[in-house]
Amino acid sequence: MSARSILLTRFNLGGLELPNRMVMAPLTRCRAGNGGVPSAINAKYYSQRATAGLIISEATSVSPRGNCFPNIPGLYTRDQEAGWRLVTEAVHAAGGRIFAQLWHGGRVSHSDFQPDGGPPLGASAVAARVQVLTNEGPKSSQTPRALGLSEIAEVVSEYRAAGLVARAAGFDGVEIHAANGYLPDQFLRDGSNHRTDAYGGSPAGRARFVLELAESLVGDWGAERVGVRISPSGTYNDMSDSDPFATYDYVVREFERLRLAYIHVMRASESDRRHGGAIVPLARFRPLFSRAIIANQDFDKESGEAAIAAGEADLIAFGRPFLANPDLPKRFELDALLNTPDPSTFYGGAEKGYIDYPTLDEVRTA
Repeated sequence: MSARSILLTRFNLGGLELPNRMVMAPLTRCRAGNGGVPSAINAKYYSQRATAGLIISEATSVSPRGNCFPNIPGLYTRDQEAGWRLVTEAVHAAGGRIFAQLWHGGRVSHSDFQPDGGPPLGASAVAARVQVLTNEGPKSSQTPRALGLSEIAEVVSEYRAAGLVARAAGFDGVEIHAANGYLPDQFLRDGSNHRTDAYGGSPAGRARFVLELAESLVGDWGAERVGVRISPSGTYNDMSDSDPFATYDYVVREFERLRLAYIHVMRASESDRRHGGAIVPLARFRPLFSRAIIANQDFDKESGEAAIAAGEADLIAFGRPFLANPDLPKRFELDALLNTPDPSTFYGGAEKGYIDYPTLDEVRTA
């Protein structure tokens, strides 16, 4: 056994005591039931991974208009609240902690998902050059309809309402998904936001939407139970920004002003580099944000330890490793071999590739 990893040390996240610094990253799995309602299989999946210091739920839609994948969960009906309560109770019974990630697809939704069959919504009428996975298979994205000012206020209200449903369902906190080209990210970056009103133009104007979301959630939850995910270098979903350093310096300073519990930063991926994304280093945000920084994107044990030791992050989010290894902290502690994830089962399906990955103890007794 190696010396104890810094990843396995305790951390206080806004008053929430975490037994380790390993975060289970939000992972879209497309396995919610009819009407976006989580069920017993979802509860088992999350509770199997409750030894994570913190679980961040899969991206969960704040309204029907925000849906952009088949079979994703929501947080806007009583049935969804009850389904998520199954999950949170199972996680808590297993000793874990879980935040809900609040999500709206914006322009990368599709008319197939829209209740009125109309175009998806966006910051501006600028289409993303992507394929959207619908119930009928992949389809080309559509030009969104730019939200009017009164509609922006309605969407902010949808996020706040979803946050209240999350609290009633027993979550320990909420995270705004403002990364990866979804609606808050579409407002934040000037490649997708061409507005000339108060929600466009300067970094302050483009950041207004996500800051209003954060303020509305802080009012109900308290700042110590609200985080936000950002992708400063991200090109996923056809995203770009002419000056990401100015954009993200501004918005992260505003998250500091709001005293949010954490920022969850997606560092540059190989895909971002290939697609010409500006590389914003993770280390840039430590001088701007005094509370917790969660770092994400292709970390393993060694690189995660290094990022914490360098002071660039406080916690590390692991996606595929947690997907395939329910007992990932134990495996890191023992330097044990990891299960290999099966990409063919990532999105959709039932138990296979979801709740049947063996723990280390199960492997040993097989």
